[in-house]
Amino acid sequence: MARANSTTKPAGTHQAGQRVGYVRVSTVDQNTARQLDGVALHKVFTDHASGGTADRPQLAEALRYIREGDCLVVHSMDRLARNLDDLRRIVRELTGRGVSVEFVKEAQTFTPESTNPMAQLMLSMLGAFAEFERSLIRERQREGIAIARQDPEKYRGRAPALTPERAELLREKDREQGGKGRAALAREFGISRETLYQYLRAESSATGS
Repeated sequence: MARANSTTKPAGTHQAGQRVGYVRVSTVDQNTARQLDGVALHKVFTDHASGGTADRPQLAEALRYIREGDCLVVHSMDRLARNLDDLRRIVRELTGRGVSVEFVKEAQTFTPESTNPMAQLMLSMLGAFAEFERSLIRERQREGIAIARQDPEKYRGRAPALTPERAELLREKDREQGGKGRAALAREFGISRETLYQYLRAESSATGS
């Protein structure tokens, strides 16, 4: 799932000197506003995809949309690129087109004029640190799962959000409401809308409808 939204002008319009935001979150439940919260932008493109995937349609759309004199604004380097080579390629291509690239977390902006060896060294160093940080996080996650699996009593995976009784009550209320007001229903049961739809889809699969 992916979307693009404009904060000031209708989609399809463009004016030189825009600040164009790009946001990538790994699941539909993550809050996209936190990444560029408070940053003034003309337009924002959002991908819901893991960092390792090459399928980022809204990034491709943002790169097509952006023009010379614009600035692409991203929360951090790891949100823009899959790895260090990908990061250097994207930044090099954009600055070569006359586009600046701003990374909010790292407080770094790479402009068409900053193509000197020192700027490239800084980009490589910061990108390498971001990539190393991601690898450490993944390694800690793998180690934690491996340790937990050694004790079956402790490793049970994610517990269901609702008990079977609550899940059935949720479905009954949804049927009574004719499928309307599902956002309010999700709030009532303390679950996300995506989790609500998972319970409803599970019922449809079970009944064959």
